[in-house]
Order: sequence, then C-alpha cells, then structure tokens
Amino acid sequence: MPHNATANDRRNGHLAMLTFSCLVAGSFSLGSMAANEITPLALNGVRFVAAAIFVGIMAMATGGIPREAARQPWRYLVLGGIFALYFVMMFVGLKTAEPVSASAVFTLTPLLAAGFGYLIMRQITTRRIAIALAIGAAGALWVIFRADIHALLAFHVGRGEALYFIGVVAHAIYTPLVPRLHRGERTLVFTFFVLSSASLVILLVGWKDVLATDWAHLPAIVWIALGYITVFATTTTATLLAYASVRLAAAKVMAYTYLVPSWVIVWEIALGHGTPPVLVFGGIGLTILALYLLLKHET
Repeated sequence: MPHNATANDRRNGHLAMLTFSCLVAGSFSLGSMAANEITPLALNGVRFVAAAIFVGIMAMATGGIPREAARQPWRYLVLGGIFALYFVMMFVGLKTAEPVSASAVFTLTPLLAAGFGYLIMRQITTRRIAIALAIGAAGALWVIFRADIHALLAFHVGRGEALYFIGVVAHAIYTPLVPRLHRGERTLVFTFFVLSSASLVILLVGWKDVLATDWAHLPAIVWIALGYITVFATTTTATLLAYASVRLAAAKVMAYTYLVPSWVIVWEIALGHGTPPVLVFGGIGLTILALYLLLKHET
C-alpha cells in the first residue's frame, strides 16, 4: 500500500506547513516589537544556540544522534549559514519595516523557490502550480497594500523591506537545498546539525554584539520574543520545514508562505495593534484560493 502511505505523508506534510505559516507569522509581530531593543546578531546568536541545545536534547531522547549523520559536515555549514543569513536579515529589516509589509516580502519566496527548485533539484513547476503562485502573489500584494490601489501603484520599497529581501532570497535557496543535501538523516538529527552550524556562523560573525549586550537590563518584550522565536519560530519551524520538504515539492512547501500575511493580521489583532480594512479580506480569499489550487492532488 505505498500509494496510501504517500497520500498520508503528503497530508502530514501539508499539516506541518499550515502550522509553520502560523508560527512564522508570530515572529513578524513579536519580532518587530523587539527589533529595536537588541542587535540582530546578539538576538539570533542566543536564539540559535538555545534552539540547537533544545533540538539536540530532543534528538538524543528520540533515538540518539548517530555518528554517520556527521559525515560531510560541509552540508550543514552551507545550510546553517544560509539559514542564519535569513534570520539576521529579517531582524535588520524589522527595525524599520511594518510586520504586515515585511511578511508580504516573505511571500515572494515561492516564486524564487520554484526557480531555485528547478536549478538545484530540476523540480519542474506545472502550469497549475504556476497559476496558483501568481494568484497567491496577487492576494499577498493586496494584503500588503491593505487593498489601497494608490499604495500599490506607488510601490516604493522601504529600506527595511529591501534588506529583508536579501534574507528571503537565502530562504528560497535553502528549501530546495535541503533534499539535495539530505542523506537520509532523521529530521531532528538533521535539524540539530543545521542549527548548530547556524549558531557557529552567527557567533563567529557577531560575538562582539553578544558580549556588548546588557542582558540583565533588556526589556521584557525582548525575552518574550526571544523565547517565542527560539522554541516556536526556530526549533519547531525548522523541524516542520525539514519534515515537509522531504514529502512535498519545493513550490508546494513554499506555497504556505501566502498564508503568512493573513496570519500576521490575526496576530496584530490579537496583540491589540488594530484591524485592517474590510477590503483586505479579498486578498486573503485569493491567498486561500492559491493554496487550494496547490493542494489539489497532482494526477
């Protein structure tokens, strides 16, 4: 019954990505509240070390970390470096970018991932997936500009958004690279080595920032954001992403990014930052249509 197993695998991959999109959205809302209170390198240095320890303990508890998983360690350094670049640029961008607008930049990932998926893994995007990616991008732009046509026509990109875009390109390369560099390691083991490598890269570059930070007198929001990002938006999302990347094509994995601006709006409402105009929900409808097209089973 291999067909049934793959259908189940696919469904679980989709559930993993649905959770991923909600958790990622929270990091935009909380991240923007903390971004100007601590340097991006200090925040991410601590966050990756804590996440690596957390995942390492989980990997040890669920079957250990086999010696052979550490072969070809350059794989993890490449992936960890790309992962680190993404998160550091995200916080550099969030210093000035609005959370909803930054999350909209994030929605450019699927188009980029489809391109890199072809270059790295020769993953071909079908016509229906291409149409869905286009609809999703339109819905995302609708959400970003809060259904305001003048804001859309004035498409002036802020510095924060532009800097964050560099990180988004890194993220899009990361997704198809995972199956390319994966050698059958368990998800937790693989994630542990990627996070450890990311920690190493950030600490090599940003050790001065970590030492210069007055950890004892940071505002509470930094610790709240750091805790959330470490447990939910690093450990959990990296694990979900690795889990789903092996089960779904890169374009489908990244399709879930179209839900992120909608989730950010939910987070912003929950945090008391106000509600968007009613018209914006048309864009949310489009992003959900795009997801539906992407999730219809490929024959």
